[in-house]
Amino acid sequence: MVLLTVLASLAGNAEPVGSKESAGDGSGGHLTTTATTNRHWSFQPIKDPRVPTVRNQRWPRHDLDRFILARIEAEGMTPNIAADRRAIIRRATFDLTGLPPSPAEVEDFVRDGSLAAFERVVDRLLDSPRYGERWGRHWLDLARYADTAGDSSDFPVPQAWRYRNYVIDAFNRDKPYDQFLREQIAGDLLPAATEGARREQIIATGFLACAKRLGAGDSNAVHLMIEDMLDTISQATLGLSLSCARCHDHKYDPISMRDYYALYGILNSTRVPFTGSELEPRQRNFVPLLPPSEVEALLTPYRKKIEAVDAEIARLEKEMATLQQEGFKIDPLQMDFDAAWKQRDKLTARPPVMETAYAAADGKAGNARLQKRGDPLMPGEEVPRRFLQVLGGQALPADCPNSGRLEMARWLADRTNPLTARVMVNRLWQHHFGRGLVATPSDFGTRGATPSHPDLLDYLATRFIESGWSVKAMHRLMVLSATYQQGCVPAAAHMAMDLGESAQPIPSKVSPDPDNILLSRFPRQRLDAEQIRDALLTVSGALDLTVGGAHPFPQESKWKFSQHEPFSALYETNRRSVYLMQPRLRRQPFFAVFDGADANVSTAQRQVSTTPLQALFAMNDPFAHEQADMFARRLLRERPDDRQRLDLAFQLAYARPTSPEEIRDGLAWLSRLRAALAAENHSPDDAQFTVWSSYARALLGSSEFFFVD
Repeated sequence: MVLLTVLASLAGNAEPVGSKESAGDGSGGHLTTTATTNRHWSFQPIKDPRVPTVRNQRWPRHDLDRFILARIEAEGMTPNIAADRRAIIRRATFDLTGLPPSPAEVEDFVRDGSLAAFERVVDRLLDSPRYGERWGRHWLDLARYADTAGDSSDFPVPQAWRYRNYVIDAFNRDKPYDQFLREQIAGDLLPAATEGARREQIIATGFLACAKRLGAGDSNAVHLMIEDMLDTISQATLGLSLSCARCHDHKYDPISMRDYYALYGILNSTRVPFTGSELEPRQRNFVPLLPPSEVEALLTPYRKKIEAVDAEIARLEKEMATLQQEGFKIDPLQMDFDAAWKQRDKLTARPPVMETAYAAADGKAGNARLQKRGDPLMPGEEVPRRFLQVLGGQALPADCPNSGRLEMARWLADRTNPLTARVMVNRLWQHHFGRGLVATPSDFGTRGATPSHPDLLDYLATRFIESGWSVKAMHRLMVLSATYQQGCVPAAAHMAMDLGESAQPIPSKVSPDPDNILLSRFPRQRLDAEQIRDALLTVSGALDLTVGGAHPFPQESKWKFSQHEPFSALYETNRRSVYLMQPRLRRQPFFAVFDGADANVSTAQRQVSTTPLQALFAMNDPFAHEQADMFARRLLRERPDDRQRLDLAFQLAYARPTSPEEIRDGLAWLSRLRAALAAENHSPDDAQFTVWSSYARALLGSSEFFFVD
């Protein structure tokens, strides 16, 4: 499917898109958008820009660097010196896998002086299963993934983990991004070469199914769930928010209310599972993963039993009605009637057991009606299903028998769609450099930020499409650049540190780029919640690298959750943080402290806070103490004396050896604490463990542990 030529005409003086669209009350009216908003940069076709010329020909490693350097030179600045080799392998390992490098990996890289050494490191990291666990988590933030439903009772969803693992596996296999999108929107409608592929594609639609549940399935709750799905799709893939157009035409972007309900009709023609509620604590409409023939073989005898009971209920009902008309008592028949209904309830409560997915399926196809002021109880005119007018506006066939999700998936992943590739490469850049080229990664509309390097953004989007939508190819392009491999500390500060305290003060000068938007140095970044927890487990030696599966939820027959007593369990594990059970109503406590994603909304950027709770966690939390204790035991077990233990501790925690001053101060501190403990009659073994556990807590609570240069 090719986008319509409307994209090419946007540069002209076109009328506002949909100038006769609804004003929000169903009475007709004009959009507030203008031809200017239609010509907004993000709606223009992607171009392959000319690579700029630069004065410094030695610094760039790739054309990507020339786009960065041209801006730096234009401001009279110079890029920073390259990062220390230990810093760069720590940076890349955390970045690509979410874990710290091992001391052996660091030393191998430091000893390898070849030009291709870092390239080999990057390839090794991208080939690691740990890569998908790290970068899959970024997508799960966007997909507002959770293992519970999110309504007032927060019912568990035992099947949700399959979608989580699908995402991780897709990144590890470098599934082409366009295919990744198509599968998540309409995997169940795509052709599949094998039964395994069919199963995988069904699971992929968990992207739609894991919408937040509100209420117990009434019409307004369904409406709000569709709104959540629409906004998640548009923000994650297009960098646009559609929810503003639910009640009225978008105030800033060229998105009309009719656009909204045209897409609404596609999702209203889609069925997603009911997860259970206080009033109906049973799942329904989960999608079987068995081959259709096996599903039918299981369901046919079950249906026959229900049909037989229904026939008996109908017969008894008719006989009782006849007897009542003739004035006879119906007591014996009433008992049989009640028994038949009990039998039916037992059957419906225990359907055949089969493997199912938290996935989408086509429902009854049809167009939606415009909802006046966004109220489903105030329906307006019918709106034919189609796509956003500003991005082509293609309509589904008038007699389309399906939901239209497959056409929607192809529209989103079309290489001529000007937003899809731009949005994704910007997200990759954001996670590598701490900030996107567009600083509002889920808002490419007129109220979002303009690109800091617009030509570079289009250059990357072009390369992304040319690579066959390979995410790993984009990682290599970005991480192997000179831009990425710069040091964090400005060169002048390096010089001052090298000269020592006797150095002359550096003349103060206002930087032309105080926020480092131009990237004349690499931005220092704090580890996120998953990285912190996984690093603690890694350093202590406790990390379990087993791939996570299902969670130990109680059996469905025991679900009695309510708004007064919602599901609230937490299942602790030493597996990677991406495999922790993610409740939606109440965030996992560790992630709440360290700014984890909010599973109620699509999260494009996590906030980075600095709070007393974070410092108190490092000092007092039982998990932090447990990891420090295990770290101490590891040091005592693996090294014979304090000097070697200090060096190993720094290598594990910071990926660098200790300095002479750190050795001196560390030995003195250990000696003083041992003496104090001996004075309190602690045994030598107890004192040895206590001093190292205390020292380990200090290392694991330091800024150097929590930040990456």
